[in-house]
Amino acid sequence: MGGIIGHWIGGRRVAGGERTAPVYDPARGVVQAEVALAGAAEVEAAVRAAAEALPGWAAAPPLRRARVLFRFRDLLEAHLDELAALIAREHGKVLADARGSLQRGLEVVEYACGAPELLKGEFTAAVGTGVDSHALFQPVGVCAGITPFNFPAMVPLWMFPVAIACGNTFVLKPSERVPSTALRLAELLAEAGLPPGVFNVVQGDREAVDALLAHPDVAAVSFVGSTPVAEHVYRTAAAHGKRVQALGGAKNHAVVLPDADPDHAAEALVGAAYGSAGERCMAISVAVAVGEETADALVAAIAARARALRVGPGTDPASEMGPLVTPEHLARVRGYVDLGVAEGAELVVDGRGLRVPGHEEGFFLGPCLFDRVRPSMRIWREEIFGPVLCVVRAADAEQALRIVNGHEYGNGAAVFTRSGRAARAFAERVEAGMVGINVPIPVPMAFHSFGGWKRSLFGPLHVHGPDGVRFYVRRKTVTARWPEGPDGGGLTMPVMR
Repeated sequence: MGGIIGHWIGGRRVAGGERTAPVYDPARGVVQAEVALAGAAEVEAAVRAAAEALPGWAAAPPLRRARVLFRFRDLLEAHLDELAALIAREHGKVLADARGSLQRGLEVVEYACGAPELLKGEFTAAVGTGVDSHALFQPVGVCAGITPFNFPAMVPLWMFPVAIACGNTFVLKPSERVPSTALRLAELLAEAGLPPGVFNVVQGDREAVDALLAHPDVAAVSFVGSTPVAEHVYRTAAAHGKRVQALGGAKNHAVVLPDADPDHAAEALVGAAYGSAGERCMAISVAVAVGEETADALVAAIAARARALRVGPGTDPASEMGPLVTPEHLARVRGYVDLGVAEGAELVVDGRGLRVPGHEEGFFLGPCLFDRVRPSMRIWREEIFGPVLCVVRAADAEQALRIVNGHEYGNGAAVFTRSGRAARAFAERVEAGMVGINVPIPVPMAFHSFGGWKRSLFGPLHVHGPDGVRFYVRRKTVTARWPEGPDGGGLTMPVMR
């Protein structure tokens, strides 16, 4: 077993306190290290380091900040394979998926490298006679990011590059299940020339989270995770006067219309449902098939592909799907499969009996496929977050849309069709923040923003892209004139002429 994984505060590694939690090797089912769980003292030290670094970093020209991010971007690319292996060892996802997630994070770094353009501000000449007005975009201060276990690099990279490009300092609280990647990112930032204290990492559980949410020197909080925790983060941080973006849970639906290419739809849904063992907030967990013939063909095609998936350790290049992250999460997902059977859904593919030779103690669950799921069932209503795909049958496109829009979550949705008219109508009417047309996982590129609707998002702004910049800056509008002599303004409301 490895040692104790600590924190990164003020530009160096810092040991933890007395409390620790296990970090698993999900493929072998053993504890490979312990992670220190921060308390109030460690959080205080990290926030203090960020606050002390803030004035100098905020005063640095955007071009200088961008040059640090350019170097960081090059280091990420140079260490891509190392980082992917680190993610695979702690999370369990396969190497190809880990590399892909790093690439999507790297794209946000590239976007943030445009800081001089993103922070140009606005100017209007002659809003009145001899009067000009301009807007400045200035940093909000010390920012905190609370990130989930399923993307140890990508989700943090959606947050802190934009925040520090805008002149803020940052405290990252990664999931205690996957703590090592955040520390490696901190080391690469330091190698890129980021001043000490601008980026800090505190490992921990709810105690660390609540300390960050209540800390008076934390100005903004970004969160990605489950809806109950997102709501807690939003309410608590907002009550303490902070700006908050809190992205919650998902139950992403894909509607398959009768005119869709069945092979393309089935192949896309297998990747979207079972990639990363279903541990994605953008995973497709429900397919809504329109018409019995469409449903029969779709279920048969998905079942054949699901049974052929190669499930094994994430570090094995031959694996297409890896294990779940912890024994507790494995038990939770298996419990949902048991529940679906009890609720009367038809379990077409049952992955509960999967055994991976040489890794019998690993946290593996094979692909599971339910047919004839109804919206009254908990396996439709609740986020499972595992390799479980539910097929709901709809009589027509209108019923399919009602099913999608009837869910409390509105993160993402997709439609498979050859009809441009049907696709356009779906995109306009579906109640989701991200929509795919023959694209199963419509994650926006870095220069757009990522986020859902309804109970998938708390707060008005999404992450990265234009919304990310808006979240991490404060607007200051300056109105100026330069009179040459005495100029009494009077006591009435000023009006520009």
